Amino acid sequence: MSAYARLAARFARIATLGEASAMLHWDASAIMPPGGGAARGEQLAVLAGLRHELLTAPEVAGDLAEAGAEGRWESANLALMRRAHRRATALPTALVEATERANAACEKVWRNAKAQSDFAMVRPHLEEVVRLQRETAAALSAALGLSPYDALMDSYQPGIGAADVEPVFAAYEAFLAEALPQAEALQAGRGAPQPLAGPFPVAIQRELCRGLSARVGLDYSHARLDESLHPFCGGTPTDIRITTFYAEEEVGKALMGVLHETGHALYEAGLPAAWARQPVGEAAGMAAHESQSLIMEMQACRSDAFLTFLGGELHRAFGGDPAPYAPANLAKLWRRVSRGFIRVDADELTYPAHVILRFRLERAMIEGDLAVADLPGAWAEGFTRLLGLAPPDDARGCLQDIHWHDGAFGYFPSYTLGAMAAAQLMGAARRALPDMDAALALGDMAPLLGWLRANVHAHGSRLGFQDLLRAATGKPLDPEDFMAHLRGRYLQ
Repeated sequence: MSAYARLAARFARIATLGEASAMLHWDASAIMPPGGGAARGEQLAVLAGLRHELLTAPEVAGDLAEAGAEGRWESANLALMRRAHRRATALPTALVEATERANAACEKVWRNAKAQSDFAMVRPHLEEVVRLQRETAAALSAALGLSPYDALMDSYQPGIGAADVEPVFAAYEAFLAEALPQAEALQAGRGAPQPLAGPFPVAIQRELCRGLSARVGLDYSHARLDESLHPFCGGTPTDIRITTFYAEEEVGKALMGVLHETGHALYEAGLPAAWARQPVGEAAGMAAHESQSLIMEMQACRSDAFLTFLGGELHRAFGGDPAPYAPANLAKLWRRVSRGFIRVDADELTYPAHVILRFRLERAMIEGDLAVADLPGAWAEGFTRLLGLAPPDDARGCLQDIHWHDGAFGYFPSYTLGAMAAAQLMGAARRALPDMDAALALGDMAPLLGWLRANVHAHGSRLGFQDLLRAATGKPLDPEDFMAHLRGRYLQ
């Protein structure tokens, strides 16, 4: 075997272990009994250690030095292998395993702490997670020549750092300060929407959500829809797991959550099969991933055209007065601007404020400027400054998200970068598909999905985030496209 072939075989084994970890993570969130947490943490730690040992074995460095690759995919794959090896060799296996154990332990305690709105319960566990994240960040910083926080960001969206994000977020904060009161005033002048009259039986919601995600394009011979405390998409490209949660008094949250996670799932399913289990066959980063969930949920499924179709589906499922299911009323309901405490419930105008806050706080924790003990107060102060609200308790403050308690530092900026990229991609898709709205009004997502398959999914991670946008839209990330979308939807 050539050096490149040996590397490809090794990375396929590493990816397969990663797939096993992904399934264990899904199981822990969806169906694992509470008593399984300690054993699951150890299982995940051992798998992380095995992947790390495979990646850092002495022969890998020799093969990377010897390997050559012909063709653009092979060359890109080899470059990504070198990047992965450089990151891995900066971290001792003991640190990798300790981090997995700490994350699993903290995440388990967080569930109870959130339910009881008691930050003190999880604080010592989160302090340990942050300590290990800072140790990891310092090691990666030295190896990659990046700041510690940028080194963590790089693991979620390569090539994007805090210096790229700061001006984008500052500009959005200024935009929001002007746009939000304008949108609220316009909304008040239009009158309140008619509420959808429940109850909405969970069994019918499950059937509806599954049916709509399949209509959007998810192949359930390679997917499952389950329930979890925090909606997510996991699994592998041929065995995708999406989750949501249901409430009998409200249908929109579960439905839009499923359509959001379906966007993630469609990206995974559309990745180049010829490069499965190779670095170049993976998604192009988490901002790219969020662009795919948000182009489905926010750009397409909350559009006037798709709501025309969706209203009929909802009325057929739940019956009653058809008036609340009219597309104009659904638009008032599901595109309603409202300052609120919970990120996952936020409208697309205020959502970036939630991300901006988390970006600033997690960066401060990693850089040593914010102690974990001071997080609730810093959260309340920052949230009040951004949205004029003071969280009344920890559950609606710093305990609401799983991310930090599961060790995900550097991830949050991807949400808003993804929203901006989604608007930019949707603009390009509309220019290429002038009849898209006619298709969406019939519930037909095939034209949009086909465009995304060709222009985003098929590239895997051969192109970086900015080059992917250049190829698909003709320019790198342009936040003005997102703000233009928001002006059109909320300020006219």
